Amino acid sequence: MEFPAHLATMPMHAITEIHGEPGLLARFRLEVAAFDDAARDRLTEALDLAAELHRDDRRVREPYLNHLLRVAIRLMHHYQVRDVDVIVAGLLHDAVEDHPVELAGPTVDGDGDVTTAALATLAARFGPRVARLVAAVTNPEYDPGRDRDAQYREHVASSLDREPWARVIKVSDFTDNGVGVIHAVGPKVARAATKYRPLVPVFRELVARPDTPLSAPVKQHIFAQLDLAEERFSAILDLPN
Repeated sequence: MEFPAHLATMPMHAITEIHGEPGLLARFRLEVAAFDDAARDRLTEALDLAAELHRDDRRVREPYLNHLLRVAIRLMHHYQVRDVDVIVAGLLHDAVEDHPVELAGPTVDGDGDVTTAALATLAARFGPRVARLVAAVTNPEYDPGRDRDAQYREHVASSLDREPWARVIKVSDFTDNGVGVIHAVGPKVARAATKYRPLVPVFRELVARPDTPLSAPVKQHIFAQLDLAEERFSAILDLPN
């Protein structure tokens, strides 16, 4: 399949709408071309694992892999991340939460901790730092007696407080979900806006911290994206239909 020469400059949701998963894969390959052979091999291995684990998963109208590709591309292109561990963790940020059994494999018996075993598998394949970053953005088991959204916000604030690079991964994930909320359809739109809106100031504060390892221009880009997310949440939740 041929893609336009300007694929490298297209907004990611535009690539998604026009060219779908093949277009995002092509854009991913354009981004990783800047890395050396060893780094490209690791990134390709992580992409292959993500594609295998999420092969049957969907996000409303699209394959789930599209979301993971956009998160990783955003890290490389907009955030200028060259730390391969961080990009690998971005590709695999939902792997333990969504597919711990597939990752853990036969190493876990009926009484074993499948999440711990899944993280151990990631550590063995990609290194302990990747596993630690994925662990920081993996949601825990929630208390069924408490509000899930409140627990989600508490987890985000506490886990990202001590993992600066995990903040970078999570804000790319949040941007894809928050700014991209207008690309969803049906009840998911209002549900997502309600869940994510209270996190805008949380991410703003986390990104602004001096130890968040991003340049000042990148932080300004993220702040603009958070403003856009807030505008879209407001349009969904506050304006009369």
